[in-house]
Amino acid sequence: MDTSYYVPDKTEAWQNLKRYAQKQGVDVRHEFELDSERSRVFSVRTNELFLDYSKNLINSEIWTDLIALAENSPLQQMKNSMFSGKKINTSENRAVLHTLLRKNQASEIDELDKLLKKVKGQSQNIKKVSERIRSGLWLGVDGKPITDVVNIGIGGSDLGPRLACNALAEFRHPKINTHFVGNVDGAEILSTLNKLDPQRTLIIIASKTFKTQETLMNGNTAIKWLRQNLKIADPQKTDHLIAVTANPNNALEFGVNESNILQFSDWVGGRYSLWSSIGISIAISAGYDRFHEMLVGAQEMDEHFLTAPTGKSMPVALALLSIWYSSFLNLETHAVIPYCERLQLLPSYLQQLAMESNGKSVSRQGQPLDYATSPVIWGQTGTNGQHAFFQLLHQGSHTIPIDFIAACSDAMSTPKHHEALIGNMLAQGSALMLGQSASPSKMHQHYPGNNPSNTILIDKLSAKNFGALIALYEHKVFVEGCIWNINSFDQWGVELGKKMANNLISSEGSLPNLDASTRSLFAHQRARSGMY
Repeated sequence: MDTSYYVPDKTEAWQNLKRYAQKQGVDVRHEFELDSERSRVFSVRTNELFLDYSKNLINSEIWTDLIALAENSPLQQMKNSMFSGKKINTSENRAVLHTLLRKNQASEIDELDKLLKKVKGQSQNIKKVSERIRSGLWLGVDGKPITDVVNIGIGGSDLGPRLACNALAEFRHPKINTHFVGNVDGAEILSTLNKLDPQRTLIIIASKTFKTQETLMNGNTAIKWLRQNLKIADPQKTDHLIAVTANPNNALEFGVNESNILQFSDWVGGRYSLWSSIGISIAISAGYDRFHEMLVGAQEMDEHFLTAPTGKSMPVALALLSIWYSSFLNLETHAVIPYCERLQLLPSYLQQLAMESNGKSVSRQGQPLDYATSPVIWGQTGTNGQHAFFQLLHQGSHTIPIDFIAACSDAMSTPKHHEALIGNMLAQGSALMLGQSASPSKMHQHYPGNNPSNTILIDKLSAKNFGALIALYEHKVFVEGCIWNINSFDQWGVELGKKMANNLISSEGSLPNLDASTRSLFAHQRARSGMY
């Protein structure tokens, strides 16, 4: 899609915002004094998600120009193109259709309708396999039902399903445990397998290409473990192993039975793949009905994103604030702090979603950018974070925007515990904004305040609301990319390190094209490892 006409930092709105950023900053406390309706004006609700963004460093003039920035960008054109199946991933000449994975009705576009029918078929395979496993009808070679499932993948094939299974722990099958192995560190796969019964273990190898080095190495280790313990030559040909991939031919060459290959399409990006067959572990752990509810919640957020006016769109609000902080106020990091232990992996998941998508420094036309793009995403759960890094948030020299996220009610907690949890979160947001004065002799007790934050409240952490939350951040990242005029759907930045690692691993002692420092480190490791 051609967006060559669009140069964001040359637009009138961008120039206005640049001038605002150079003036004396906004004091949110003063803005609340000026407008008693501020929290109502700067908030938005869709279904069971509520966003309050009134504690941010904006006033009505800044917000008006941020909205104008969005409306004068290719956002609407790109949005229509994405949902209609145009190839907006220009560097790889691919459509971006993760939203089709959760679409619940026929498309008016014939080509999309064909793809949708294929997706529905893949979803039925997820249902069939997961229900057989959950009902105890999926048996190992010794006739015993599966009690442990090990998902082997990396990146989107690991982070999304791992997060979802944790988030939906309330619905976890009482007799089936789900484990995840992502890192090529052998200690992770070996320590996981060593505590399992091979007769009751199912291995899922999840890889889009079925060529991912780390995943296949871990997969081969798992197959060797099955072979040694089950005394069978080819465990990959049994019901102890399932492949999930967009490249079934590679899975067949690996030795997996065709009936045990769950497919998804190559237009599904890795960091958007939990909605696809990659989500089989979610359906096994929480049940296919919950997996489907997750898709429904995401689809509802898709509809909100498609139909809400720019100024009333939750994803647009989050994206514009991120752009304001990153590109204009030069704030380089953004913290995500869920006050829900089951969402402890959300910051890690959003790191990949945001930084792999928008960690770019060239435009869609390949031109260097003169402005900052994605901030560094980080965080952990509250209240743990309060006893780790909140000191810096309150009194440090960095201004760090925060997303606070919590459920209004929690069936897995008690009213007393949940009241304490939510009380802490709301108090932190207020304290960060209001601050506290101190006498000159006690400046160590001074809190400057005026620290920005968003608060997202979910009615409850249901599968549907979890799906909506993840889709919210997907669309936030998309909006950022449209306004920054970058391709959010490729990840060429991971290729060089991968290529060099492959060369080094296969070098057999020679050190091709490595710098002096790396050659020295390689030699030191070999000498000290005792393996050579």
